[in-house]
Amino acid sequence: MAISVTWPQVLAWRLKRQFVDPAAGPDVVSVIRRLTGVQAQVASSAELAVAVRLAGSRPGELERALWQERTLVKTWTARGTLHLIPADELASYTAVLGSFRNWDKGSWQRGHGVTAAEVAALLDAVPKALDGRTLTREELVEGVIEVTGDAHLKEALTSGWGALLKPLSFLGELCYGPPREGKVTFVSPRDWVPGRPAEPLTVEEGGMRLLRSFLGAHGPGTPETFDGWLYRGGARKAALRGWFRDLAPELAEVEVEGRPMVLLAEHLDDLAATAPSTGVHLLPGFDQYILGAPRDLEPLLPKEARPKVSRTAGWISPVVIHRGRVAGVWEAKNGEITFDLLEEVPASALTAETRRLAGLLR
Repeated sequence: MAISVTWPQVLAWRLKRQFVDPAAGPDVVSVIRRLTGVQAQVASSAELAVAVRLAGSRPGELERALWQERTLVKTWTARGTLHLIPADELASYTAVLGSFRNWDKGSWQRGHGVTAAEVAALLDAVPKALDGRTLTREELVEGVIEVTGDAHLKEALTSGWGALLKPLSFLGELCYGPPREGKVTFVSPRDWVPGRPAEPLTVEEGGMRLLRSFLGAHGPGTPETFDGWLYRGGARKAALRGWFRDLAPELAEVEVEGRPMVLLAEHLDDLAATAPSTGVHLLPGFDQYILGAPRDLEPLLPKEARPKVSRTAGWISPVVIHRGRVAGVWEAKNGEITFDLLEEVPASALTAETRRLAGLLR
């Protein structure tokens, strides 16, 4: 029989699981692993998302993990957005995202101004161009043209948000390398990521691993909430059902205010014992606490808050969290943090959290 819990309990449990309440992350890789990746289109937001969750200050640790220890990877993953993920979890993402192959669709090709033959040539050329090399975007473009002899690809590869490079990242053929003189570089994960598995994971293995990780930070969940986080609702329904079915022995049923959902069974007692949060927390833009939940989840994101949080061009604002829900947004300008609050927030708690955040922003 499913246990019954409230949304305030669920949100408080997520805050705890995500190292927000309390800030108890032991190190940057552990935080990013727990969150199932950290969105990184805005580097400062990604850094702050990790920093607010650490138990203590760790200056430079994220950069070392990315470019020296190589325990983190920067690449396009969930929802086709740039993320930081643990290096040993890259295989799960490539197994799943590489199976979707939306770049094979005529609509995708027309939208990006390329033909099926050019896409095939690109998928073949990039790994050859990157083999044993670290290349800037410009160098990679020249390398691809050298391999393919197709100058038309130059315009496509140098425009937009790297849309033509995303299929390569989904297939595990490309990820970010260390910056060079302020420029982005790309490398082959085969050369860059240590300890890659000898055999690629199956789609089923990768899907179950990602689902297990997602539920551990953003549960309880459903196939729809997982798919919304993973691929904006675009994953194959049969695959989704299969992952939930295969993981069923590890899952428990939960009713969240009457809505049936599932959670990892090992977390059931902890969720049931969790009391609603009373704290105040400041989270950066593009934070996983917001991105891991549906945009229409009213207990987290009230209707009046949505226009302030989800802005134009996909921008997700920094948020003030009170009692687990969005109580307003904030911004830092000229060294000062200002607020646009939607409800009353305890002044003393907000002041303390503001001081803590200001120390991390220095």
